[in-house]
Amino acid sequence: MPAGSVDFVLTDPPYLVNYRSRDGRRVANDNNDAWLRPAFAEMYRVLKDNSLCVSFYGWNKVDAFMQAWQSAGFRVVGHLVFAKRYASSQRFLKAQHEMAYLLAKGRPALPASPIADVVDWSYTGNRLHPTQKPLSILRPLIDAFCPAAGVVLDPFCGSGSTLVAAKDCRRRFVGFDLDARHCETANLRLVSAP
Repeated sequence: MPAGSVDFVLTDPPYLVNYRSRDGRRVANDNNDAWLRPAFAEMYRVLKDNSLCVSFYGWNKVDAFMQAWQSAGFRVVGHLVFAKRYASSQRFLKAQHEMAYLLAKGRPALPASPIADVVDWSYTGNRLHPTQKPLSILRPLIDAFCPAAGVVLDPFCGSGSTLVAAKDCRRRFVGFDLDARHCETANLRLVSAP
């Protein structure tokens, strides 16, 4: 992809935790971090100057993610918490939220109408992907941080939730995933989306 060709990156990369869902599904490359720095360096390269990136991450690997973001050139400008009504796992604590950082390349303009940094989560049932994100949390991010007619990039698009949300918000989009089955699912969702 050409440098400076996308307006907003919204991505949910593997959390580096060797994830396995309750039904046994796994996430590709979630067992190593060899891809982490190169992937975020590329995201930074293709993102336009003075633009934003939202990246989900695993809380117990925040150091690795932060190093990758900062070495790429990103600057942290916000943190988002997505509150769940249920616990997705239990150990010392009940895991009832997901998180993402808002990262800047350059000095983006402030949004006309800032969104809250705590957002309610709607359960998807993870039917299409083991870590499927709900469209209801993605649309406000795209509306707030991607200009009208802008291009949204998700280089870890999984079942295509970011792409469908971008289409719903009337933005152009680019997405890819290592798993051909997920790419097929994303394609089917996009074809059937209004």
